[in-house]
Amino acid sequence: MASALEGLANIKELRQRVFFLLMAVIVYRIGVFVPVPGIRPDVVNDLFESQQDTILGVFNMFSGGALSRFSVFALGIMPYISASIIVQLMSHVLPTLEQLRKEGQAGRAVITKYTRYLTVVLATFQAIGISFALSSQTFNGDSLIILAQPAFIFIATVTLVTGTMFIMWLGEQITERGIGNGISIIILAGIIAGLPSAFGSTFEQARTGQMSVLTLLFIMLMIAAVLAFVVWVERAFRKVQISHAGRQQGNKMAMAGQSSHLPLKLNMAGVIPPIFASSLVLFPTTLVSWFGSSSSFAWLGTFSQYLAPGQPLYMLLYAALIMFFCFFYTALVFNSNETADQLKKSGSFIPGIRPGKQTADYVDKILTRLTLWGAIYVVAVCLLPELLIYFFNVQFNFGGTSLLIMVVVILDLLSQIQSHLISHQYDSLMKKTNKRSLR
Repeated sequence: MASALEGLANIKELRQRVFFLLMAVIVYRIGVFVPVPGIRPDVVNDLFESQQDTILGVFNMFSGGALSRFSVFALGIMPYISASIIVQLMSHVLPTLEQLRKEGQAGRAVITKYTRYLTVVLATFQAIGISFALSSQTFNGDSLIILAQPAFIFIATVTLVTGTMFIMWLGEQITERGIGNGISIIILAGIIAGLPSAFGSTFEQARTGQMSVLTLLFIMLMIAAVLAFVVWVERAFRKVQISHAGRQQGNKMAMAGQSSHLPLKLNMAGVIPPIFASSLVLFPTTLVSWFGSSSSFAWLGTFSQYLAPGQPLYMLLYAALIMFFCFFYTALVFNSNETADQLKKSGSFIPGIRPGKQTADYVDKILTRLTLWGAIYVVAVCLLPELLIYFFNVQFNFGGTSLLIMVVVILDLLSQIQSHLISHQYDSLMKKTNKRSLR
């Protein structure tokens, strides 16, 4: 951290990138407070306050509160994330996309273009759905819109889709001209924006006597311990030794055999499993909030009570879905057969393991064990807020997806700053070497 701050003060390019990042985040946060034309912001906010334990509450967290305000960024970046995952899945199924994935930078550019098109489709579908739902709904007898329904649906759809595409463009600009992954930075900004109110409500509970001071201190110590644990696990990886065969030109050895490591992260799936799991497990509760008053869907009310946060069935399903998506997404993003083929083509091998299928099976065996422990770690972190709410009545979701995103994005941000520092030092060293050689 100290070297990053020192580099920020000394390297002009790094200062420019950080400044661009801060300006982009400010622009994003300003857009969160600009409402879609034709709505009643206070009524919409009251409606979403009553939906905190549904899938809408999860989406509102990722949008930084934009959904509860029904701002121009209400859809957030979720359509782009969904499109990216769908295209990634299809690239392992459709031969055309699979071939593009193997064509390097040119193929990735085409896949990115397809992802943008699919983002427009998904955003349009979601915008029409949420606009129609809000236009036909009331809260405490008050209508949520002040325009005619057809006009509101058209205006809201165009505004929401435009907002999503602007966020996607802004994220790409952050990646190119700023520091870190732009999409992750935008999600991080939304999560951090909700932390002051979350901590404020907790301290207010302690001040009013709803929570004892000892309980508050215990929670703060637990937060610090879990943060340290998450940082430690996210930086953990297994080193698989790789040996590179020596190259010979004529009667001389051009390059002797060398060895390196294939790093395999403990949490290869990242934050995708808890995002999918929370969305699926809260879906019945969302249906109850929409259709619970209908006699045809009365059974959903009884079923959703068992899936309320803090209930044993909720935590059991949540943990099971996280475990499933950890294995599923890891298998999706890391192909052992492709890794074995690349090692074989480059003349590299794992000592004691024959190249080809045996290498793929060996890597897959190691990855399965790592994924098991990584899934257990993600489950433990994601269930922590449910336990805090159940035992201590803490009114904010510490841990889980938000904590993982914050730690992963901040670590990635620091590592990229460190990379710029190393690159700058290397350039300075090369300049000094060239000057000495000219002398």
